[in-house]
Amino acid sequence: MDLGISGKRALVCASSKGLGLGCARALAAAGVDLVMNARGAEALEAAAEAIRGAHGVSVTTVACDVTSEAGQAQVIEAAQGVDILVTNAGGPPPGLWSDWDRDDFIRALDANMLTPIAFMKALLPGMIDKGWGRVVNITSQSVRAPIPALGLSNAARTGLTGYVAGTSRQVAPFGVTINNLLPGIHATDRANALDGPVAEQKGISLDAARAERAATIPARRYGTPEEFGAACAFLCSQHAGFIVGQNLLLDGGGTNLTM
Repeated sequence: MDLGISGKRALVCASSKGLGLGCARALAAAGVDLVMNARGAEALEAAAEAIRGAHGVSVTTVACDVTSEAGQAQVIEAAQGVDILVTNAGGPPPGLWSDWDRDDFIRALDANMLTPIAFMKALLPGMIDKGWGRVVNITSQSVRAPIPALGLSNAARTGLTGYVAGTSRQVAPFGVTINNLLPGIHATDRANALDGPVAEQKGISLDAARAERAATIPARRYGTPEEFGAACAFLCSQHAGFIVGQNLLLDGGGTNLTM
């Protein structure tokens, strides 16, 4: 399917690896020029060079911490005029409700709620002026069904979801859509970070811990960054203009919901 976005330009956050990289690759395959961001310069440059070689698109890299004001300013300057925004940030660490204090919540809100909002506030006006734009926020299945050990993520990402619910309907008349992608477990470093403590606690191998978790997913496997990226690229396409303010689960059926 021709996504109809060749020649457009996208900012993809946290895109040196994992789900962000999957999204960047899928957009590049559709002919989209990229601004890629991540904290680690070496991994970011390697990912960008591979995308340039594979797809022949223009790729600008900005290595910085986007939870800081200085980092946000760097990325926003590089991304002025983009047609597509994909926000993404690693989730806060797991724990118990009694583990977290105010500073922990502020860090989670900065990374998983306030930073995406800052990018939307900065870049939506340009999309509105052009009469076309796409925003996809990578959040989590936990906004539909909270995960007890991920209380920080539950809180921050649900806050972002509430913001998007209202804002998406305010910008839709201008040809701009905002939607959220809600990943379940995918084969990324984040999955390793969650499976590692389980393996240690149970005294089993990491592979055994993965197999146990995969058995709880109806699809009986982890998702891949490639299929996640394909879903992101579709939401960014010309075909998705009537999808507004939605939360799309990509979890292999793991979240047990009727609707």
